[in-house]
Amino acid sequence: MTQTPESFTAQVTQTVGLDFLLYLPPDYESQAAWPLILFLHGYGERGSDLDLVAIHGLPKRIAAGDDFPFIIASPQCPDTTVWPEQVEALNALLDHLLDHYKVDPARVYLTGLSMGGYGTWFLASRYPERFAAIAPICGGGGWWMTQALATLPTWVFHGDADETVPLIESEVMVERIEEAGGDIRLTVYPDVGHNSWTATYDNPELYTWFLSHTRAE
Repeated sequence: MTQTPESFTAQVTQTVGLDFLLYLPPDYESQAAWPLILFLHGYGERGSDLDLVAIHGLPKRIAAGDDFPFIIASPQCPDTTVWPEQVEALNALLDHLLDHYKVDPARVYLTGLSMGGYGTWFLASRYPERFAAIAPICGGGGWWMTQALATLPTWVFHGDADETVPLIESEVMVERIEEAGGDIRLTVYPDVGHNSWTATYDNPELYTWFLSHTRAE
């Protein structure tokens, strides 16, 4: 028996969708375009109940009455999957947000915690051209992402006592991106376990840092 080289082509279409919480600034109508933050929640907030999304992070702060100078979209990951498997759905969500709301495409920022930290690394590495800056919190990525992320401003956060996602997950990503000449910084919280996100999202410097970055066209 012999083997012969063959090939084929086919067009594949996919329908994707996600439920999400949307925050618009109180003075949304006062200007033509706004920066956007895409927030990715953790593993425990998956499902079909959007109230779960507001347990932690930015949606929690918004639910408590805090205002931000951003449009903030907080999608919910179905409980049968995880964020790294939802990259195409998240990319489609970005298209939807830019088409339907007053989003400045040069000021789109990405952040997430725990599973959402992993999702941040994965989505940004697949579509780095879509973001002006990213802030993954207590997540991790892979060696193959390094070159894609090397030109993307990144601020990483992690607790040094995290037993759920060890600090080394962030340290390895930071080291690899630094070696590639990337614009990256790491904040390590001493004696902090897995919840490194409360201090991060309560820090006004994060939002100032986001706004200091605009994606070059």
